[in-house]
Amino acid sequence: MNSYLFSPISLSNISVPNRIVVAPMCQYSADEGNATDWHLMHLGQFAVSGVGLIFTEAVGVEMTGRISPGCLALCTDEHEQNLKRVVDFCHDFGNAKMGIQLAHAGRKGSTELPWLGGKPIPSVDPRGWKTDGPSSEAYAATGWEAPNALDEDGLLRIKSAFVDAAKRADRIGFDVLEIHAAHGYLLHQFLSPLSNLRNDQYGGSLEDRMRFPLEVFDVVSKVWPREKAIGVRFSATDWVDRSSWDIKESKVFAHELNKRGCHFIDVSSAGNSPEQQIEVGLVIKLVCF
Repeated sequence: MNSYLFSPISLSNISVPNRIVVAPMCQYSADEGNATDWHLMHLGQFAVSGVGLIFTEAVGVEMTGRISPGCLALCTDEHEQNLKRVVDFCHDFGNAKMGIQLAHAGRKGSTELPWLGGKPIPSVDPRGWKTDGPSSEAYAATGWEAPNALDEDGLLRIKSAFVDAAKRADRIGFDVLEIHAAHGYLLHQFLSPLSNLRNDQYGGSLEDRMRFPLEVFDVVSKVWPREKAIGVRFSATDWVDRSSWDIKESKVFAHELNKRGCHFIDVSSAGNSPEQQIEVGLVIKLVCF
């Protein structure tokens, strides 16, 4: 009996041997943004397991775009060299394709490692940093600092960081690139009216709230090789009753990505507000190719 699960699938010109995908999982084990032996072991075990596609954890496009001090980054030659070691190892010992998730944590960055409590690290702490966001609204009223509201120079800086990281990811040898626009991180913050309170061309209407995430996709896709696959992870809903990002708006966003040549979407949910009320039930992870 044939099974779609074990049948190959093509993403752009990338042939994935089967449809088993290892999703991004933060490991909080990087050294100043650098991949370590832990990442070699963690991702290497999947490479020899027979899966079709393996994603890294969220990789910050700049050091202040990381979730925590233990997260990966890809903004220096050293980062590139250490991550290439891991990707080469996985390619050498398995048939799986390798994917990278490029991210910017925005106002939800500068947090402690989970086993140390996971709370925000103040920007005055040597291990912390000042975060950025679409607006100067903190993630929560207690414990979280207000981020810098990004101006035009800041938006350009972050787009340039995504472009630089994408070029590095290509040189490393990644087959697939995913842009992280979910779980309350920076691009999700722009999409949602809960976190985007701007009154310029990047805030207000759905079209304007989508503008910056779509600009990031556009500039990254221009430097990412056509023969390789590019996709986006986003949260389908904020799970907040008052006006917020929801499935209706997510459908519009997905159509805009499709028009721009997005090869797949990775649909998750929530993460942008402590007010979220997630319905309890069967969890099905959906990736659309």
